[in-house]
Amino acid sequence: MKILVLNCGSSSLKYQLIDVDTRTVLTKGLLERIGLPEGIFSYTSRGERHTTDCAIPNHTEGLRMVLAALTDKETGVIASIDEVSAVGHRFAHGGEYFTKSELITRDVIEKERSLIDLAPLHIPGNIMGAEAINNLLPDVPQVAVFDTSFNLTIEPKDYLYGIPYEYYEQYGIRRYGFHGTSHRFVAKKGARMLGRYWKDLKIISCHLGSGASVCAIDHGRSVNNSMGMTSLEGLTMGSRCGDIDVGALLYLMDKGNISPAEINDILYKKSGLVGLTGASPDMRDIWAGVQKGEKRNTLAFQVFAARCKKYIGAFMAQMNGCDLLIFTGGIGENAWFMRHAILKDMDWLGVDVDFELNDKSAGHDVIISKPSSRVAAAVVTTDEELAIAVDTFKIVTGTTTIEGTAKQAS
Repeated sequence: MKILVLNCGSSSLKYQLIDVDTRTVLTKGLLERIGLPEGIFSYTSRGERHTTDCAIPNHTEGLRMVLAALTDKETGVIASIDEVSAVGHRFAHGGEYFTKSELITRDVIEKERSLIDLAPLHIPGNIMGAEAINNLLPDVPQVAVFDTSFNLTIEPKDYLYGIPYEYYEQYGIRRYGFHGTSHRFVAKKGARMLGRYWKDLKIISCHLGSGASVCAIDHGRSVNNSMGMTSLEGLTMGSRCGDIDVGALLYLMDKGNISPAEINDILYKKSGLVGLTGASPDMRDIWAGVQKGEKRNTLAFQVFAARCKKYIGAFMAQMNGCDLLIFTGGIGENAWFMRHAILKDMDWLGVDVDFELNDKSAGHDVIISKPSSRVAAAVVTTDEELAIAVDTFKIVTGTTTIEGTAKQAS
């Protein structure tokens, strides 16, 4: 079965066409600057990259271009659009409505509209993508896979904030947690690497990238997540601040005469690693600066590692132990030097790492702890698109399939 996986933002759209039976990515692409005069459509097909500069008026026209590329006689990967059996969408936020992936219906879309205030930068684009597919492929089933649903098993003692309870009742202010699709995927995969079943284990998953979060998974249930009501809370990220004293923000807004809109821009786009370094949020650039002895890059590196270590320790305490510690995401999978910094001096927690193996490992699945380690540590490559495709397959067919890492088309 071939499933089109979409991740739609307000002005961008990423896609992959995945053959779920063979777990193969047939083609993937990106539309940028949707709704602006000069758009960009780039995609990889049959081992070649294609880029076109053109106006992309809206999501419907953008997806019309995608469907045309899929069936193009020279660069396409399918003979007919009828080969697309279903479409799976990444939805950034499901609020308290959606505890699992859902077949997209009018009711699902209306509930999503009511949640726009919780993720104003993401949900409108998610909805536009679903509506565009409905216009172009009205008979093809669509499934919404929510980034928050896996974390809805977190208990009130861990998701409530210490503010008047009526604000939770009226506005839904609580911790939701994110990256649920990735955390669930790597928890299952990491357990298989150990020859174990994920619901028999206590797992801590560290999804480290431009956006980053740590998730505590106790016997198959998310019991805590470092992100909160929004994707600002928790770890220091590429351009997002992570944990911060709210009083400091109130003080800054008062002293700097900064508006709510301006502080929002600062916290999402000018903070985190880019704010600490004053330059780049890229961990490769930061590591190069560390090696040169550059102060701000060194501080940014240390802050990132320290926050990760803090959450790992906290979640081990909450679960009364840990069987498997996972590193995933762009930084988690590839930045051996960051894993080294996080895992250093954690032997007292039962994490005995083979640092020689860790320091040689990047971009592939590998257990980096010693056989004698009480807590296994592993690098596990994530594949959120395949996870979305698998959920979509299960819902539209009512059956299951083997989950693994999708193979790139040659």
